[in-house]
Amino acid sequence: MNMSMITVAVYCSISSFPSSLRFRRRAFPHLSLSPPSALCFSGLSENIDSGGGGSGGPCIFPLNRCKTIHLVRHGQGIHNVEGDKDYNAYMKPEYFDAHLTPLGWQEVDSLRKDVHDSGLMKRIDLVIASPLLRTLQTAVGVFGGESYTDITDVLPLMVENAGNSNRAAISSLNCPPIVAVELCREHLGVRPCDKRRSISEYQSLFPAIDFSLIDSNEDTWWKADVRETKEELAARGRKFMNWLGTRKEKEIAIVTHRALLLHTLSAFGNYSHPLEKKELSKPFANCELRSMVIVDWYEHNLNNFKSSLAPQSGFL
Repeated sequence: MNMSMITVAVYCSISSFPSSLRFRRRAFPHLSLSPPSALCFSGLSENIDSGGGGSGGPCIFPLNRCKTIHLVRHGQGIHNVEGDKDYNAYMKPEYFDAHLTPLGWQEVDSLRKDVHDSGLMKRIDLVIASPLLRTLQTAVGVFGGESYTDITDVLPLMVENAGNSNRAAISSLNCPPIVAVELCREHLGVRPCDKRRSISEYQSLFPAIDFSLIDSNEDTWWKADVRETKEELAARGRKFMNWLGTRKEKEIAIVTHRALLLHTLSAFGNYSHPLEKKELSKPFANCELRSMVIVDWYEHNLNNFKSSLAPQSGFL
């Protein structure tokens, strides 16, 4: 998709699995429309003539200009158990690159069943995962193949007992490709649970995951003495969303983290209707899936969009 501008129609569900798409009409440009791939959430502005006369009603977009994304927070990690009760517990070194708990794996199994029972698994073209142990485990557990059998020409997605999982190896057969992307990592810095291992170590645990988009073997993003600000995290999330618009795949699952999702979606929610903002700003539960639609506008509509909004807003 060659994105000149992206709109996102929100929102499927806040349960563990999406049930229906409900398109919104109201939207505002976020921050600035000068970047060629700016994002704004939830359909067309009421100021734009979209055939509905500016008062409620559906929006219609060409299907070839739409992309569905399924946002998933990882299952419960070992750091969540104590850290959710005591914030300081996240600083414990034993939580370095935290792996899933037994309950986390139960959450993964439950979401996997929902994904398969609904038919969603057959529609997903690509899975993107943050390169941390808990997100990689969640990605392969939910979207991977069945139990691995020793087929010499097919690599497993996950080897047996990867990350103290006590799980059998997972096959890469009959499932979408899984790609690791650094932009969708958790809040960076200070906390050991958010520092990743070397890519070479992950490759030994998850042989069939594609790590080729990650530039460095060692973690150069995480700093022991500097915590990423919320504004920096939201900006990184917007950059990731813009990057998604460049992908050719039409239906993508993203396995990521609570803070990344919360601050990114909340930033977009600042320019949405209050009801949408409330939906977007609600934190994700462990292994919760929510679905959204990215819409690509034709470049020649961008100037019309600006001129339509400029007299009524202070954003342009």
